[in-house]
Amino acid sequence: MDANSPPETAPETPPATPLQRYRALRQSGEIEADPAQELAVEKLQMLHHRLAQYDPNPNLSQGQGWRQFLFGRSQKEPAPEGLYIYGDVGRGKSMLMDLFYDGAPIEKKRRVHFHEFMGEVHGRINAFRKIPAKERSRRKLGDDPLPPIAADIAEATSLLCFDEFEVRDIADAMILGRLFGRLFELGVVVVSTSNRAPDELYKGGLNRQLFLPFIEALKQRLDILCLEGLLDYRLARMHGMPTYFTPLDDGAAQELDEAFERLTDQKVGEGAELAVKGRKLAVPQQAKGVARFTFADLCATALGAHDYLTVAQNFHTIILSGIPALGPEKRNEARRFVILIDVLYDNGVKLVASAATAVEDIYPAGDGGFEFQRTVSRLMEMQSEDYFDAPHGEVVEL
Repeated sequence: MDANSPPETAPETPPATPLQRYRALRQSGEIEADPAQELAVEKLQMLHHRLAQYDPNPNLSQGQGWRQFLFGRSQKEPAPEGLYIYGDVGRGKSMLMDLFYDGAPIEKKRRVHFHEFMGEVHGRINAFRKIPAKERSRRKLGDDPLPPIAADIAEATSLLCFDEFEVRDIADAMILGRLFGRLFELGVVVVSTSNRAPDELYKGGLNRQLFLPFIEALKQRLDILCLEGLLDYRLARMHGMPTYFTPLDDGAAQELDEAFERLTDQKVGEGAELAVKGRKLAVPQQAKGVARFTFADLCATALGAHDYLTVAQNFHTIILSGIPALGPEKRNEARRFVILIDVLYDNGVKLVASAATAVEDIYPAGDGGFEFQRTVSRLMEMQSEDYFDAPHGEVVEL
């Protein structure tokens, strides 16, 4: 080689496949053997290889414009079958999605929380409806917003990966069939995680019969896999660690911060709102089935059993900070706290908390002091490894 020639650079190492990354985690001891996970990884590995050979936009790659893309598709081969992975919280679904998505060999890909995605779709629909009729006619957009929206999505994204696929809103249910039907026709590959089997989506929802064709289309277009693991992999990170911290000092606050990061792989969660009988319940921080509240958030305001049940339905773990010492002057707060613990306990929700006092000293006297002893007993049990290792229970309706 000539001395003045630039040094040769080593070729870039291609992203590891899902199977390679999974085996590395197994060999390092970060995860344990799990046959259900291994089957999911094998399916993701096959999809990885299919995507490497997939031309998602042949019309566009041949120089055709968006109208041809919107109204016709001359794809050489059908899109690879996507994957829908469902199972209880903490079974490793998000970890598997990470293994697949990071190295997916396709340029136009996106990973997004399903509710965020649907919020964007509704925003696009509203923007479309504000376009004057003459302008829509001039641009040959028609009156239906979904075909051009689907075309825009498909042009920008060939692989859509959804976290926490869930349908609870009738507005979402009514547009999903047409929107995803068109996305599938345009060759978009979908991979999704969910806590629910497809047949359980929007169960009991208004006009659900109109939603059933979408479920059938989902089952035809995606390989459906139940992740029947025995371990809750996120909660397993709390094995042998304390879950109740006192007094209320900087040390306790740091312990709660570390617990949240250990359970979610995030330092700070996102805010959210839960719908409760026509009202909105604010969630200051949440991520991956874990929510953070202060005692004041849940017990110093006019909340009740239905609010706490909604929290239990949406989160497998609650991190609760700032439980004070309660005296007779705080009997209302104490009553709400009793109801909160009852609902969390009955539904197997895990609790990580900080408090001013030991459990038995939270409410030693005052109205309801005797009944509070049951709460003391439950709080003690909720600190046990047996309780923390148990799965999130079937939600007990009120």
